[in-house]
Amino acid sequence: MKHSDSGRDGFVRWRIAALPAALALALAGCTPGVTQGTGGGAVTGAAGGASSVGAQDSLQRCSEPLGTIAVDDGRQQAWWGPFTQATRVTTIEPMVRLVVQQSNCFVITSIGNDRLEDKLGRITQFQRNSGEFRAGSNQQRGQRIAADYFLEPAILFAGSPTGGIGGGLGGFGGGWGGLAAGVLGAAMRTSATTVTMSLFDIRSSAQVGASEGSSTTTDLGATFAGLGLGTGGGGFGGLSAYQQTPQGQATVAAFVDAYNKLVVALRNYKAQEIRGGAGTGGLLRAPR
Repeated sequence: MKHSDSGRDGFVRWRIAALPAALALALAGCTPGVTQGTGGGAVTGAAGGASSVGAQDSLQRCSEPLGTIAVDDGRQQAWWGPFTQATRVTTIEPMVRLVVQQSNCFVITSIGNDRLEDKLGRITQFQRNSGEFRAGSNQQRGQRIAADYFLEPAILFAGSPTGGIGGGLGGFGGGWGGLAAGVLGAAMRTSATTVTMSLFDIRSSAQVGASEGSSTTTDLGATFAGLGLGTGGGGFGGLSAYQQTPQGQATVAAFVDAYNKLVVALRNYKAQEIRGGAGTGGLLRAPR
């Protein structure tokens, strides 16, 4: 009996040691999938003025800009730290600014990104006051464009598990195919990302628009760490990136989804009216 247990243990150790080769075969050609809420893709292409190149067909557009806009970079928000640690996404603002410009719905200003604003301010002061630049460089005051609106992107949650397919691909039995399928099935997990966008009129501080966006992603890295394969040798250290990268891609897709919905609402915008005027006490007054 003791000899039989020893043989079984040796066989199990041999199969576990062979996992890298089996998983490499199973993962060949398998890539994470991203599904945007409106059926389009993530952010692509470029923008220059009112022109865009390579933008997704699903991106909503405006025939003319609705005003100038400042975009919050998100770094001062409570969700930023946990999100960037979980997804390795270093910034969301350039992506948001790209889709905004591609849509031609707003002219974008640097306001909203404190670091960018500080850098541009220092450059302006240096060029204006250093005396090192040619006459006629047009560095006088009064040239900056004010922002009419402030856009606040926010992440409600990212990478929240919504289900998996581990049970559908079989267990560890059935030779190499069953072994690889069992581990791959355990590792694949569907996650959801939900975001919001809020648009404020800067002069009045009133919110004039808001939207929600969502997307799903397939995560291949959920189980590798538990099997001791998420880090270290055997070429599996890189697999941990599957756990972060799809969530980041899904977040990008969710923001595009939210922006598309916001643009549709704004194209049909009708200002709210309050009897007696806004900010004068409203209609829900206390009993007299």
